[in-house]
Amino acid sequence: MAAGIQYIIRLHMQREMVPFRQLVELVDTIGGDIIALDLVRAEDERTVRDLTVVMPSDDHLDRLEHALQQLPGTSIENISDRTFLMHLGGKIELQPRVQVKTRADLSHIYTPGVARVVRAIAQDPNKAFQLTMKRNTVAIVTDGTAILGLGHLGPKAALPVMEGKSVLFKWLGNVDAVPICLDTTDVDEIVETVVRIAPGFGGINLEDIAAPRCFEVEARLKERLDIPVFHDDQHGTAIVILAGLMNAAKVAGKALKDLRVVVSGIGAAGTATTDLLLAAGVEDIVGYDREGPIIRTRQYPHRPSWDTYAARTNPNLRDGSLHDIMTGADVFIGVSTGNLLSIEDVDAMAPDPILFVMANPDPEIQPELVQSRARVIATGRSDYPNQINNVLCFPGLFRGLLDSRATHITMGMKLKAAEALASVVRPEELSAEYIIPSVFNRDVATKVAQAVSRAAEEEGVARRISSSLR
Repeated sequence: MAAGIQYIIRLHMQREMVPFRQLVELVDTIGGDIIALDLVRAEDERTVRDLTVVMPSDDHLDRLEHALQQLPGTSIENISDRTFLMHLGGKIELQPRVQVKTRADLSHIYTPGVARVVRAIAQDPNKAFQLTMKRNTVAIVTDGTAILGLGHLGPKAALPVMEGKSVLFKWLGNVDAVPICLDTTDVDEIVETVVRIAPGFGGINLEDIAAPRCFEVEARLKERLDIPVFHDDQHGTAIVILAGLMNAAKVAGKALKDLRVVVSGIGAAGTATTDLLLAAGVEDIVGYDREGPIIRTRQYPHRPSWDTYAARTNPNLRDGSLHDIMTGADVFIGVSTGNLLSIEDVDAMAPDPILFVMANPDPEIQPELVQSRARVIATGRSDYPNQINNVLCFPGLFRGLLDSRATHITMGMKLKAAEALASVVRPEELSAEYIIPSVFNRDVATKVAQAVSRAAEEEGVARRISSSLR
């Protein structure tokens, strides 16, 4: 079968004018495969059929559409694909948790009975966690400026991504998540809007907000709110990378504190990853971006966050080309751009090198090119082993935050989340091809949630102590 996208083409066809064999040959000539030709309805002189095909790209589909329109007695009603069909009408909906069957039910959930609940919360605002949706609800907030690496496409274009994230929150963490797509890129307006809506939520998940504004948005919201604020593109990525690196280091027989690490791409994810690795005990990290190695002997007036970054990294002041700083390094972590590395760069690394090449869709180097040269390779893609995916973090993390009713997120929580995630891979399972669990492993969210709840209690930021942690 051809690799590509599955489409469904609804055809109106005059009876017996186009044999099935001709359709097969036509699709094959253009480079696709027919999956099915299903009858929708039959009429006196024509039939309506759904032709399901896999095509390598939209360009191939365009060629097929043109070719089908040239067939005698054939017309196209519409073309859809499975992805678009799953998004029709949106992917989430609200459902009540209680049923209204009698007048008495109505009086309890609404007026007059609800007034007693209102007064109780007014007297003790913390009761909102017990008596409202706040206890299990997170706002997913975006401005649409960094959508899935596609860039600034706006809040409406961001909505399908936020809906998808809501589905994952519910599926894996049983957390209710509401997309909030803001039609502004002004930091002040974003912060003020989130502060105003925060009373209805138990946590804030910032998503797809471009750097460096995301740093300021997160920092200011943390100062203003008494609920956890988490920028998943930063910290979710960092937690999953650290978990994978913990296990990769074991496979390579190296200690975290002894690793020399190169981080490529010093934006939201690269900065947060560096912070977490330093907190975990890694001592030698060199950041690399378009202007070369980040080093404290230079000034970065256009990116003040790089000055801060330089002050705590690159202890040996390594400078030069990417190849120069890769020489002798144990680990390369790429959250940058595709096809950045060469085989020679990898060959110059220390023995048993570890590569986290996570640029999408094209990694910093194609794994096939260095499979025999690297000890461990991880990517951001699902078609290679060791996928680094934020889905492994945020559902369990927020489950733990909500269960403990934490006031904020600490570095200790993030470290414990990474350790818990790494521990899902049992010692007997650990290998170069399995350093991180599958996103379908249902133990992941549970273990991460328990670790985060326990850390919240230990660090004194929990407003509720789970009986299972006592």
